[in-house]
Amino acid sequence: MSPRTNKPHEIVERALELSTADGCVVIADEQSTANLRWAGNALTTNGVTRGRTLTVIATVDGKEGTASGVVSRSAVTTDDLEPLVRAAEDTARGAAPAEDAGPLVSGVPHSPDFTDAPAETSSAVFADFAPALGESFARAHAGGRELYGFANHELVSSYLGTSTGLRLRHDQPNGTLEVNAKSPDRTRSAWAGRSTRDFKDVDPGALDAELAQRLDWARRRIELPAGRYETLLPPTAVADLLIYQLWSSAARDAAEGRTVFSRPGGGTRVGERLTELPLTLRSDPNEPGLESAPFVLAHASGDSASVFDNGLPLTATDWVREGELARLTTTRHSAGLTGLPVAPAIDNLILDGGEDRSLDEMVAATGRGLLLTCLWYIREVDPATLLLTGLTRDGVYLVEDGEVVGEVNNFRFNESPVDLLGRAVEAGRTEKTLPREWSDWFTRAAMPALRVPDFNMSSVSQGV
Repeated sequence: MSPRTNKPHEIVERALELSTADGCVVIADEQSTANLRWAGNALTTNGVTRGRTLTVIATVDGKEGTASGVVSRSAVTTDDLEPLVRAAEDTARGAAPAEDAGPLVSGVPHSPDFTDAPAETSSAVFADFAPALGESFARAHAGGRELYGFANHELVSSYLGTSTGLRLRHDQPNGTLEVNAKSPDRTRSAWAGRSTRDFKDVDPGALDAELAQRLDWARRRIELPAGRYETLLPPTAVADLLIYQLWSSAARDAAEGRTVFSRPGGGTRVGERLTELPLTLRSDPNEPGLESAPFVLAHASGDSASVFDNGLPLTATDWVREGELARLTTTRHSAGLTGLPVAPAIDNLILDGGEDRSLDEMVAATGRGLLLTCLWYIREVDPATLLLTGLTRDGVYLVEDGEVVGEVNNFRFNESPVDLLGRAVEAGRTEKTLPREWSDWFTRAAMPALRVPDFNMSSVSQGV
């Protein structure tokens, strides 16, 4: 092997060779991105970038236990490896024993493509999308609206090697499309977003038609006070709320009495019914169209991740099964502490079990209520109930007798996603969606729209 090689699998191997620690985990993430941006019905910028991040995790056994040291750096070549490996080892030797320490994972079959070159994206991913986007610009201009937005495609090839012999590889494509339509006087705005693996399943024309309809709804403005309203939450808003619920579902926190999933008097609420609707909230690394890493890739330890679990196989997991809380996220360590099954976090989330009704059909069945577009600026207020606050954005519409009759003002809301599941009276058709608030961190979601009879709009907001 050339001392100056830049092949990621060889860099992983060389880092493991250099390690003098008792255990070592190396993760090489090779990233490439391609993007388009537009404003006022015209492309403004485009570009392609590439990069590498190398993470070295050293473990050192001592009289009081095993300590770990984690160091990550970007743009690493083999010439940079020894200082990086030594830094991780020095960090481990200077650290207290790791609470989550355990044997590194072993015995997992090698990925057959471990030695292959990393997958890369390029501007070619937009070959069909870009012309269709240009056509939507022309339609928008003719219709008196302006389109703003961006399309981003990322491909990350992750190479995982360990001193216990694991050699694993995963390629993760991730595409996002966000479009804002505005009236020329900027008094009306509407948003739509999509998640995609390859931009072959997104239609700019369909998004433009959806946005044109929403701008038309907004021609009539209706002021409403704060209060509780029957509300239709579209899939993107449901995703934002339930992703936060997933992030807040660490078993250890629940067992220690610190979260909404803590049982009064001790233990967790696993086995309790959360909703009368037959809803199942689940994750599956092999879910078609939402595929994610089939093994643990942990660059740091935390409430629901452990660097000692790197390479642990992931399988389909039901978090809520037909309305009952079935699992909380665990590492091998926290599973041992709580007595719950090992259930690491998985990088997608699906809610299904609703009826086969589209959001339009749910609107048509509404006597009087609100239709949201999306949520943003979501923050936690109370972990004991998972009470969240945030704002509506880019369109809240009033529905009367099955038709949208106008746009109303924005609101601040105060709601718990766990409580919302319990109060929801209808779930529609599950569809792939893009969570707007968390799209920088979590994009692989499929959700239905939910009907909530008394969504808490706690105050009027001047946001747009």
